[in-house]
Amino acid sequence: MDKRMTAEELVGRLDEALEKGHIFALYQPKMNHSTGRMIGAEALMRWRDPEFGMQYPSDFIPVLENNGLISRADLRIFENVCRFQRRCLDSGVSAVPVSFNMSRYDICETDYVERLEEIRRRFDIPVKLLHVEITESSAIGGMELVTNVLEKLHGYGYIVEMDDFGSGYSSLNVLKDLNVDFIKLDMRFMSGTIGGRGGAIISAVVQMTKWLDTPVIAEGVETLAQADYMKSIGCRYVQGYLYSKPISEDDFFEKLKETGFEPVAPAIEMVSKMDAVKFWDPNSLETLIFNSYVGGAAIFTYRGESIEILRVNKKYLKELGMNMTEREILVSDPLEVFDQANRQLYLATLERAIASGEEESCETWRTICSKICGEDKICIRSFIRLIGKTEDQAIFYAMVQNVTKEKQKFSELYDSERKFFIAAEHTNSFAWEVDLSTMVMRPCYRCMRDLNIPPIVRNYPEPMIESGLFPPDYADYYRGWMQQLKDGVGELEAVIPLTVGRVPFRVKYTTEFDENGKPLKAYGSAAMVMEDNEPADPKG
Repeated sequence: MDKRMTAEELVGRLDEALEKGHIFALYQPKMNHSTGRMIGAEALMRWRDPEFGMQYPSDFIPVLENNGLISRADLRIFENVCRFQRRCLDSGVSAVPVSFNMSRYDICETDYVERLEEIRRRFDIPVKLLHVEITESSAIGGMELVTNVLEKLHGYGYIVEMDDFGSGYSSLNVLKDLNVDFIKLDMRFMSGTIGGRGGAIISAVVQMTKWLDTPVIAEGVETLAQADYMKSIGCRYVQGYLYSKPISEDDFFEKLKETGFEPVAPAIEMVSKMDAVKFWDPNSLETLIFNSYVGGAAIFTYRGESIEILRVNKKYLKELGMNMTEREILVSDPLEVFDQANRQLYLATLERAIASGEEESCETWRTICSKICGEDKICIRSFIRLIGKTEDQAIFYAMVQNVTKEKQKFSELYDSERKFFIAAEHTNSFAWEVDLSTMVMRPCYRCMRDLNIPPIVRNYPEPMIESGLFPPDYADYYRGWMQQLKDGVGELEAVIPLTVGRVPFRVKYTTEFDENGKPLKAYGSAAMVMEDNEPADPKG
């Protein structure tokens, strides 16, 4: 039966425990909950005394710390980890990164990192297989010292994880100031509940750390519900009793043979001049621009056919027009709003943006559901630019515009024009449209059939003047009409002789404007004049 030792007994038996292996490491796997594969493990210190039995870490670690002895025990655990990694390498078993703990007392030891390096080199272990875990509380009251130790560790190539994030009082300040490579999120922050206020805060932290390119591991995950919740907010790496309790070295060695290893996704390399860190500084110019001086904007990652939104501004929510919250957007699946055709169009645009490195655009219809407004179908015009990438992941910046009203208006105009075209087939009339920004003209079927006009006429009306459709003496008069339409004239009408035979036609134009009153298109028609009407004066 296990019996708790006194502080004096713990201190007195330490030398024997270190020499005979009574202090040893157990290993707890770290898993990717999305794939069920292992990404690494943590080595946890344990003490089993032959007389008193198993001693709880909460009992013996504070005693060792208070007596200045914890560094000796920590170094022995590190030596055990290196010995185990050498066993894996020599046996041909896939070695995974194993993390070991570095206490605030170890950090205060001036040569502690050098002593770690001496042990690692003795066992000839690749540094990528060794991760250092420091606690958030280690940084409190000694930021400069911790920063210097982190620089030294990074200089040797160690990966540094921040343990127990969220358990301290200044988590965000610590994260801001310390250059750590991983964050281990303390699930005790949720107090055993799923979601709620704790869940909302954890969700925000996960999104923030992703934009900082810092992977998050949820530690202390005990239930499937907890793991599924963390995956739903973008944290797929977990550690806890759900997958495995801490197990012996031999059991872990066997587990490595059974469980596939999956390396953690590499950090995103920014390909633009954007500074990711500054987007989380509320006083930075980047945040000010993102929130105030651009339209609807979002930042999201793309992997395979999976998209995850990292950040949106308030104007993005306004463009959707469905009274949705930022949280609803961040936890939703962005691709669920598309039907198959629009989904393929959107993904194809992302692939074009990756290939070109330039801004690409598309218009897609989406079915949006919100708790307040129900369901609606909207059309979003997206301008998308690649700003970062890894081998299998890309990060994009997107500007969006809700063009639903514009599309509906165009549809109404199209239906009206289609009916007119049908009617025109039974009369001596023609119809066409002119894009006033590009001066591209698209004629009706009769124009193409009877007047031999191509389906698309660029630099309109010059090709029509050159062909003789507009007589030379009316060329400048008609050019003037085009300028008036571009300047915003709503309607124009006159009798103009057309073709080389100077047949009189009543030519009419109606202008379409956007929501800001800017002229978009001009819709023209020409009907043969049967009665004796006086043509317009070509000199104006």
